[in-house]
Amino acid sequence: MTDIWEPHAPTAAGGLRPLHAQGLDLRVSGAATAREIADGVLEVSAEGAGEVRIEWRVPCVDATALWTPEPRGTGWLPAAWSAPRRTGLTRGAPIAALVGTGDVALCAFAAGRPDVLAGAGVVEESGEFRFWAQATDRLTVRIDTSRRHYARSLAELAAWWGADRTADIPEAARRPAYSTWYSLHQDVSPKGVETQAALGKELGLDVIIVDDGWMTADRTRGYAHCGDWEPVSLPDTAAHVRRVHELGVRYLLWYALPFVGKDSAAYQRIGHYALADAAHMGAVVADPRYPEVRAFLTDRLARAVEEWGMDGLKVDFVDWFARDRDGAPAAGPEADCASVDEGVERLLAGIRRRITAANPDAMIEHRQPYVSPGLWPYVTMVRATDCPLSPQENRQRTIDVRLAAGPVPVHADMLMWHPAEPPEQVACHLINVLFSVPQISVDLTAQSDGQREAIAFWLGVFREHTATLQLGELLPARPDLGYPMVTARGADTVAVARYAALPVDASGDGWHTLLVANADADPDVRLTGGSGTAAMTVQDARGRIVRQGEVELDRAEPVPVPRGGLLTLRRS
Repeated sequence: MTDIWEPHAPTAAGGLRPLHAQGLDLRVSGAATAREIADGVLEVSAEGAGEVRIEWRVPCVDATALWTPEPRGTGWLPAAWSAPRRTGLTRGAPIAALVGTGDVALCAFAAGRPDVLAGAGVVEESGEFRFWAQATDRLTVRIDTSRRHYARSLAELAAWWGADRTADIPEAARRPAYSTWYSLHQDVSPKGVETQAALGKELGLDVIIVDDGWMTADRTRGYAHCGDWEPVSLPDTAAHVRRVHELGVRYLLWYALPFVGKDSAAYQRIGHYALADAAHMGAVVADPRYPEVRAFLTDRLARAVEEWGMDGLKVDFVDWFARDRDGAPAAGPEADCASVDEGVERLLAGIRRRITAANPDAMIEHRQPYVSPGLWPYVTMVRATDCPLSPQENRQRTIDVRLAAGPVPVHADMLMWHPAEPPEQVACHLINVLFSVPQISVDLTAQSDGQREAIAFWLGVFREHTATLQLGELLPARPDLGYPMVTARGADTVAVARYAALPVDASGDGWHTLLVANADADPDVRLTGGSGTAAMTVQDARGRIVRQGEVELDRAEPVPVPRGGLLTLRRS
């Protein structure tokens, strides 16, 4: 292998030696083995004192993008000398794929532990693409060069992490939700929450998530008032929660778990156990290595379910616990674990244990970038990170997270729009997150009739086709272009979302229902590869039927589908 310049990567102890397996040219440190798992899939393990490293290269031929599950992590080919990614329990996931023409996986890989340093990029000297992964003492990676659709390779790698370690997922975790963040921000009150919950239920929103503001009368943002978690803006909390439940709506409450605000009483009690001073946030980051810190935070969060009857927690900012290897202060004598990740895991396990003892169907939301499979036992849904009023970004982030989330439901970042947004664009916001769980965050009292009709219609599509949209095989096209078309295949239903003027594949005998959601300004949907006839219904963004009849699946003429509309084809 050609030596290359790596200004950001540490050198593996003891150097690297060659290891040949299944035609793949590897370099490893420590004692290493390789075994074939399936055709084109190799498992490589290395073990030794200190850092061990596994490195390999593939020809960079017909490559289009490097996929990773991180925000804005996909769509280009980095150089081999680019800074590596460090993943851990609370930051990122150790998985990536080099995608080629036709959406094939030229090379996909995942590591068997969450805490790795990993690099990937083009070797300028040779035109190859180099991957490497490094961890302490032992490391196992799976490498897939099978040239399947990259989403299938990633799904298999995520399954390797172990679906059996996942928390029980309540059905409500897959139901459309209302969030108060973009609509109310900190202006939270019982009346305001109950009003939005009631209107949301009419439209098909079965869950409400109350965000920041409930624990303080201060409305200037920041996190100086976090830590005490007293329901200052939600008095008589249990009665308020009961009124929401009477509407048939589940209730989750937001917590900025790591932050202990400098204006809180909690700061006087546990503020000296700090991983870092987040001065610009008005808070410190609590150190979970200390039993006193974990006990205090667990009691504060569990109270929402145990005392007030909440249905779960939105646990925010877990990624703030992430520390680079030398970034945490030395643990004091009162700490019971040296590793911050171990402290975080004990904290999250304690919270989940307490709230599920009170309510077995209690939910916990996490958020990108803390999407590690190491967190799967403690989470029932994970949300795309903030991208307000950015439909394309929301689409890319939800798809990225889904490709690495295994069995965990993926939620969209909250959907918001300007009051003057036409129903067609409201529908496009929803279509852009069609393969995730939508969260709505607009003032529902201020929506026009057309906006409300678009919300209700598309939420109905989400609810009716959950099995296909969320649990079917996900096949997103062209990650290098931000997924201009996405397909999900269920038992007898295929759903396609079209974000650009691309033809839709209607081939195959396995579908009874084919849904085509059109989020592009071009209304002409061209069907390819199909044969025979199907009953056709075209609905506009508000769900109104604009065309019905029969269609020849091999027809040359396009089917007109308005922007924000839905084409439904059914055959017997």
